[in-house]
Amino acid sequence: MKKYDYLIVGSGLFGAVFAFEATKKGKSCLVIDKRSHIGGNIYTENIEGINVHKYGAHIFHTSDKKVWDYITSFAEFNNFVNSPIAVYKDELYNMPFNMNTFSKLWGVKTPSEAKAIIDKQRKECGVENPQNLEEQALSLVGRDVYEKLVKGYTEKQWGRPCKELPAFIIKRLPLRFVYDNNYFNDRYQGIPIGGYTQIIEKMLADADVLLNTDYFEFIKDNGAVETKTVFTGQIDEFFGYQLGELQFRTVRFETEVLDEENFQGNAAVNYTCADVPYTRIIEHKHFEFGKQPKTVISREYSAEWTKGIEPYYPINDDRNNNLYQQYEKLAKTRSDVIFGGRLGSYKYYDMDKVIAAAFEAVDKEFN
Repeated sequence: MKKYDYLIVGSGLFGAVFAFEATKKGKSCLVIDKRSHIGGNIYTENIEGINVHKYGAHIFHTSDKKVWDYITSFAEFNNFVNSPIAVYKDELYNMPFNMNTFSKLWGVKTPSEAKAIIDKQRKECGVENPQNLEEQALSLVGRDVYEKLVKGYTEKQWGRPCKELPAFIIKRLPLRFVYDNNYFNDRYQGIPIGGYTQIIEKMLADADVLLNTDYFEFIKDNGAVETKTVFTGQIDEFFGYQLGELQFRTVRFETEVLDEENFQGNAAVNYTCADVPYTRIIEHKHFEFGKQPKTVISREYSAEWTKGIEPYYPINDDRNNNLYQQYEKLAKTRSDVIFGGRLGSYKYYDMDKVIAAAFEAVDKEFN
C-alpha cells in the first residue's frame, strides 16, 4: 500500500475538515471509517425524498462567523430555527423555558408574574447548597418546571434518579422572560439544504477513503502507511484501555416511515414523563420544510454504553474527567498522533466547536 502523509481515522467533521485543509496544502490523506458511510454522526440518508438524520438531530448553530462562512461554503443552508415542544402527559409546552411555557403552566401574561411564581417556588424548596441534580434544578427553576419538564427527561437521559446525579450536570437552566421559542441564542442557525453528507463528500474529494475499515485491524494488516495519524476514535481504546475505561451514554434509534404527510407538526418533540420510554421523537422532514406525501420519524432511547455499540455522550463526572486527563498525558507522548473530535477529546461538542477545534489542529500542524 502506498505511503500517505496522514492516516485519518474517522470521517466525521473533525477528520473531514482536517483532510480538506491538509489536501489543500498538497498533503496526501487516507481516511478510514469503520462504518459503511462517511460523515460520522452527521450522516444524512435519503429516505422517501427526506434527508434523515440517521444519528439524531443535527442543527447547525454558531456565533462564530469564520465557522459559519466555512461550513456554508460547502452547501446552502436554510433558515430552520430549532423550537422544540415538550410533552408531559397530555400537556404541551414550548422549549426552551420562556413566557409561552410559563403562560401555559400558570396562566400568567407578564414576566413579573412568572418571576414571582418561580421565586416563590425556589424559596419554598429551601435549597441553599445543592448536593445533587434534583436540588440544583429546584434551586434554579422551582418545583413545577422541574417536575414537569426536567425530572423525567433527565432520568431517562442519564439512566439514574436525579437525586443520584451530580449537581454540576445542570449548572444552569436558562429561563427566558420573553415570548421566544428559538432554542439557540446563536447568531447563525440552519440546516444544509440536501443534508450533511454532501458537505463531507466535498471535504473528502481529494483524499482516499476506505469504509468498513477498523483502525486496529487495518494497522495490524498494513503496518505503517502514514507519517502521522489523526485519530477521532475513543482515546482510551487507542491506548488499549490500559488506564481503565471511560464511560459514555449511548442512544438507540427506532426509525420508521409513516404513510402520512405530517406526524407531529414539529421537528423535535421531547417526552418528559418517566413512563414514556423514549426521550424524544424527531420528524426529519421538518428540518427542510418538506411536503413529501410520507414522513420519517425516529424515536430516541437513551441507554448505558457497552463496548461494541456507538458511544454518544461522555459522562464528564470527576472520575471520568480525571481518567481522561491521564489519557491526555499519554497522548502528549505521541507526537505522531493528533487526537480530536468528540471521542478523541472525551467532550460533548456542538458541530461548530468541532470545526473550530479542527482549525486549531490544522494551525498547530501547518503554521
